[in-house]
Amino acid sequence: METKNRRPILIIIGIPLLLIGVVAAFMGPLEIYCFYLFSEGGPFYYEGFGFGSFMFGNITAQIIGYYVVALIFIPLGYGHLKVRRWIRVVSLALLRCWLVLGVPLAVIFLLILVTAKELSLVAILAVLVLLALSYLVVPGLLIRFYRGRKVRQTLESRDPEPSWIEQFPIPILTLCILYLFYAVAWHVPILFNGLFPLFGNLLFGIPGIVASDISILLLVWLAWGTIRQRTWAWWVALIYFSLLTISLVLTFATTSLSEVLAGMRFPPTEMEAFQNVPLEGIHLAAFFGLPLLLTTIAVALSKRHFGDRHPAM
Repeated sequence: METKNRRPILIIIGIPLLLIGVVAAFMGPLEIYCFYLFSEGGPFYYEGFGFGSFMFGNITAQIIGYYVVALIFIPLGYGHLKVRRWIRVVSLALLRCWLVLGVPLAVIFLLILVTAKELSLVAILAVLVLLALSYLVVPGLLIRFYRGRKVRQTLESRDPEPSWIEQFPIPILTLCILYLFYAVAWHVPILFNGLFPLFGNLLFGIPGIVASDISILLLVWLAWGTIRQRTWAWWVALIYFSLLTISLVLTFATTSLSEVLAGMRFPPTEMEAFQNVPLEGIHLAAFFGLPLLLTTIAVALSKRHFGDRHPAM
């Protein structure tokens, strides 16, 4: 029985994905120019800008973000346009990652809305609706779309040969992407005097950088063990993210923003600007703790995909 062809929809999805990836690839090198704008002699220069300042770290994080988006969206968009069957499992894994990592984005966006001035109730409600669409409705519809039988049949008819990546369960791919994301993200605190929350204490300087370094190496090791579906990787990941969640939430929930800023030693201009930011430690605990908690849950629910019965690479 002939099924409805989903190729046109896949191409429609692929075009904006590819465009976003290309724009991000273009913006990455362009964003580097911002260092000149804020450096001495630039139009936005202020005393203290440089390695260790908030703006320096913020620009660096944005550059990393652009390259990550380009690395993901360009091949994914191309795969949609060429109707490659591997896009289904990769898209589903990425959408699951968005449901985990989108939480802090939603929290901080809501915080900005609540504290924003001269914003009407209608505008707030409109943005809240858009936020719900982007975080829940649209990802939910896309997950349903990629899981559909007609999409699978369209991809298999256009690309009969299975891809190597299809041998891995989607939860395994999801965890690997999350681990690699956290490994990249752990580089950012190093730019802020090595900030590292450790069970109620804030580490800075060399101790904090060493702690971040250990976390990065551990996450890469976990990604390697997870893609091989080893039982030890599941146990280590469960323990790691459970302890990390407790450590981070406990630290930020009992620490004021002023204490965090004092340890990061930003320039006076930036410290003054942060005085008006309506953030407290409990907000930071929610911002960073929610995705870690959801990651811990995702790890716990993936237990059945680990073990010696599964093929290893």
